[in-house]
Amino acid sequence: MPELPEVEVTRQSFAHRIAGAQILALRLGKPLRWPLGVEPQSLVGLRVLQVDRRGKYLLLQLTEGLLLLHLGMSGSLQFAQNLPAAGVHDHMDLVTSQGTLRLHDPRRFGAVVWAPDMDAPIVHKLLGRLGVEPLGDAFTAHAFRQALRKRRAPIKPVLLAGEVVVGVGNIYASEALFAAGIRPTVRADRLSMPRATRLHAAIRDVLSRAVAAGGSSMRDFVNAHGQAGHFQQSWAVYGRAGQPCRVCATPVRTLVQGQRSTFYCPQCQKP
Repeated sequence: MPELPEVEVTRQSFAHRIAGAQILALRLGKPLRWPLGVEPQSLVGLRVLQVDRRGKYLLLQLTEGLLLLHLGMSGSLQFAQNLPAAGVHDHMDLVTSQGTLRLHDPRRFGAVVWAPDMDAPIVHKLLGRLGVEPLGDAFTAHAFRQALRKRRAPIKPVLLAGEVVVGVGNIYASEALFAAGIRPTVRADRLSMPRATRLHAAIRDVLSRAVAAGGSSMRDFVNAHGQAGHFQQSWAVYGRAGQPCRVCATPVRTLVQGQRSTFYCPQCQKP
């Protein structure tokens, strides 16, 4: 699914172009995970002030309220002046004075939800348990280690849970743990301060490099311009089971944690 870098790349690819646009129409296709929460016609005439991100959610700040968008498991957004007629997997067309924002979501795990403000119950339901942003100033090595000390589970599932730090999905958790030299099965509360500091730095570095590379396009991810990402060409371990480690040539191994595949180097990553 699109992870934090892909969502941030998507945001950057259309946020400046839609800012200031007036909503002319909102057309919805088949139902998604949650209802919109308001009549689509009631949004006509409002303007898009800016586009923010919280974890894997995009937040379209409007002159009245906001729209929360989630790309689900395989969704993508497109923003253009002239789009073809909506297809069977196109579930939202936000028509504005500066172009149409379309959500394409074949598996329909995405979301388009309106809220009156950031204090609304639906916002707390969707965003309330999210951890600190990994690329923000609040994500410090000390606070990270203090939060890990309260978790007895293996470090990889702790990262995926999103309560300690948000947005470090399956791909980037495997990559960050490799970069930090930490086995994904190590209990989170047993990471020393030096190891937690290395992991903190690795998370920020891996996510930053992924954003700079346009994200990872495993299958069909593209940004709002229709451009694919290239970070998959730099994966050190993810998806490389049986292939030689790029550092030591030991075959990369895989295991299942929480029904998700984990990739690691048994030589470079210490228990």
